Amino acid sequence: MQKVLGTVRRLTHFGSTMAVSDQLESHCVPVSKDACRYCPDPCDEGHDEYPARFDIDMTSDMFGSVKPYHRQCVISTGKKDWVKEVTEEKGSLAERISNINSSLAPKVHPSNSKGDPSLPDGLFVPENSTRLAILNGSYNSVDDNGRQTVLVFPDYKFVLAENSVQDAHDLWLGHLGPEIGIAGQGRLEAYTIPYSAVILICSHKKRDNRCHVAAPKLEHSLRTALEHEGWEVLSQIDDHDGHGEPLNTTEGSQEQKDQLALERLKSLAGREPKRALIIYNSHVGGHKFAGNLCIYTPTGSGVWYGRVTPHNVASIVKNTLVKGEVLPELLRGGINLSRKDGGSLLSW
Repeated sequence: MQKVLGTVRRLTHFGSTMAVSDQLESHCVPVSKDACRYCPDPCDEGHDEYPARFDIDMTSDMFGSVKPYHRQCVISTGKKDWVKEVTEEKGSLAERISNINSSLAPKVHPSNSKGDPSLPDGLFVPENSTRLAILNGSYNSVDDNGRQTVLVFPDYKFVLAENSVQDAHDLWLGHLGPEIGIAGQGRLEAYTIPYSAVILICSHKKRDNRCHVAAPKLEHSLRTALEHEGWEVLSQIDDHDGHGEPLNTTEGSQEQKDQLALERLKSLAGREPKRALIIYNSHVGGHKFAGNLCIYTPTGSGVWYGRVTPHNVASIVKNTLVKGEVLPELLRGGINLSRKDGGSLLSW
C-alpha cells in the first residue's frame, strides 16, 4: 500500500511540475528540461543531508507563494540571525525604513496586491507592485565611517546610509520608492554590485529553525559547485576593483545616469572569472518550503527557489547560474523572469 501511495504522490508531483513548466513557457520564461537532482536517492555522492526530523511541506503548490514586490532591500548587519520581526527592532535601520515606507508608499487597492493580472501568480514585474520587501543580511558594511550598506534589487546596486531617520527618509526617496529610476537620486551614494550573481539564503532561526539548519548546508554546497565551475565565491562585498564613481552623483540628466547604471550592469557579463556573493538573509516567507534561496542577476531577474536541498545545488548552478534557465520543480516565483523569445535570464 505504501508503495502505491508513493507512486501516486510522484505522479501527482510530476503533473504539477509539468503544469508549472507549461505556464512558464507560455510567458516566455526560459525553462530547463534538466533534472533538478543529479545524484541518486538515496545519495551516494557524499552530499550534506538534512536531519531526519527536517519536516517540510511537499504537497502544497509552491509556485505562486512569493508576494510581488517593486523592490527588495537587504541591510548589512554582520549577523546570521535576528529578532523575529526585523522591521520592529527599535532603532534599527530596518525599522526606520519600514516606518518611512508606511508613511510615503502609495496606497494600493487590495485587488491589485497580486501584481499584473496578465501573469500567473508567481511571476511579477516591478512596475505592477508598490510593495517594498525589507530584509536584514549577514554581510558587513563596506563603509568604514559607520554607514550601513543596503543592497537594492532588482536594481542590482548597493547604497550607503547611516542608521538615522534622515538617511532612511533619503534612502526611500532616492532609491527605494516605486517612481525612482535604476541609478537613484539624491545625496546617498549608490554603486553597482560587482558580481555575476547574488544568492540569498534564508537563515532566520528565530522565525523557523529549519532555515537555520538548511542555510549553512546550502551555502557549502553552492560554494563547492560554483568553484567547480571556476567561479569565485564571496560572503562579503569587497572593493578589490573599486566601485567607480557613484551612479547617482555623476554628471548628466537622470536619463543619462540610468543609462550609465545599465552600461555598468551589462559590463559584468564579460568579467572573468565569474564571481558570486552568497549572503544569509532574514525571513522571506514560505518557511514550510525550506530551504529557501533567491538568485539575483545583473539583468534584473530574481529567481525564488524552495524545497532546495544540497542534492539540488549542482543542477541549480549548472542550469540557473551558468545557463540562465529556471527549474520549474523548485520554483516559488520570481521577478523579471519573462524574456524575449524565452531567452536566457543572463542575456540582455
